[in-house]
Amino acid sequence: MTQTVDTLAILGASGDLSARLLLPAIGQLLSDHPDRRFRLVGAGFEDWTDAHWRSVVRASFKTMKATGPAVEEVLKETVYVQADVTQAADLERIFAACEGAPALYFALPPAITAKACGVLGTMDLPRGLTLALEKPFGTDKRSAIALNKQLATLVPEDRIHRVDHFLGRSTVFNLIGLRFANSILEPLWNSDHIERVDIVYDESLALEGRARYYDNAGALVDMIQSHLLQVLAVVAMEPPSTLDAVDLRDAKATVLRATRVWKDSPVESSRRARYTAGQVEGETVPSYVKEPGVDPSRGTETLAEVTLQIDTWRWAGVPFTLRSGKALGERRREVVVTFKPARHVPKGLKGTKEPTKLRIMLAPDEMSLELNVNGPGDPFEIERAALSVSFGPGQLLAYGEVLEGILDGDPSLSVRGDTAVDCWRIVAPVLTEWRKDEVPLQNYRAGSEGPASWKRIG
Repeated sequence: MTQTVDTLAILGASGDLSARLLLPAIGQLLSDHPDRRFRLVGAGFEDWTDAHWRSVVRASFKTMKATGPAVEEVLKETVYVQADVTQAADLERIFAACEGAPALYFALPPAITAKACGVLGTMDLPRGLTLALEKPFGTDKRSAIALNKQLATLVPEDRIHRVDHFLGRSTVFNLIGLRFANSILEPLWNSDHIERVDIVYDESLALEGRARYYDNAGALVDMIQSHLLQVLAVVAMEPPSTLDAVDLRDAKATVLRATRVWKDSPVESSRRARYTAGQVEGETVPSYVKEPGVDPSRGTETLAEVTLQIDTWRWAGVPFTLRSGKALGERRREVVVTFKPARHVPKGLKGTKEPTKLRIMLAPDEMSLELNVNGPGDPFEIERAALSVSFGPGQLLAYGEVLEGILDGDPSLSVRGDTAVDCWRIVAPVLTEWRKDEVPLQNYRAGSEGPASWKRIG
């Protein structure tokens, strides 16, 4: 039986994540579900009054045009606690402001979250406590294992939400529906028919003031180790029996356990680069090494590409290439499934004979199936055509879907402990070789497609 949450306490409530993402998502959730009731507590290091906190919450709610009785009740009752969450006495004051079963949402840097969890281990915790943590979950495989052990002493695994908002409920279900509810695609979703899979998340945004975190992470850890491996898991997993949390997370965990670097060769199967000065969408972008807060000696990459293999009957021999970067000229957020070429094309047909490609775009969620068809003029001339469709956008923002799962005690969208460890295991060989400079750090101009020598994937 799931454990619902009576109070949502945001630790780090005075920070950017809370104001920009969490609070607007809460406003939308309350506006769309006017019968939902829970207490909202904000906690932060800044010396804010309840009135100031309410003004921040109200301003965030307004960005979503959130209205209704549930919204007004939260605005009336919400309180703020000035606190250092690494101190037991301050955590006690936060719990005292909560009602019923509370959820602590750590909108904090990972190091502070880990310290706070250590302090929680010395305290008597409220009944039904739920913990929600932002990624990254540790800094490597060893620290992820240690964090899991620490969390397991506090609450059961099904009340630990390792938040990866990237997929969101609608994207997960769109991929599952596309794969398993279509008799045309389902039998073809294997190495007999698929040549390669590319998962690309290229951004036009540059660093945007995130040097404190990003310069210690880079594109591989920030995007591939977490978000894109979660996409891979849904694209490649075996069909779950149901869509409940246990079956869905079991299916994702199984496929990630079978995933490793292509041919166990991170030097040959990975690439990295960082942007130099350039123009992106008409705006001048400085070189990454000149961005405020960046330490050039770290050699942090802003574009990463890794090819992986999945050792299962379904995917034997199929390369999965994951790529993500910043300050690129084209914003690409898509999964590209390239099918094997037709086995025989009759002589006499002219023109393109490219393989069939299925493009699944993320945010907004759309799909395009690229096919070879006879042209409108010469019937012997083959041309390219695309069948396109837009998926439903989902009722809630990605963070709203995550928060709804936390409040309902449903961990379907959260990352399970063993999966978090496996994601670090998968990228560990690449990180090792990169730190030894076995893979050269190349450059690309901001606003370009990446280094000129890189072949476009997908």
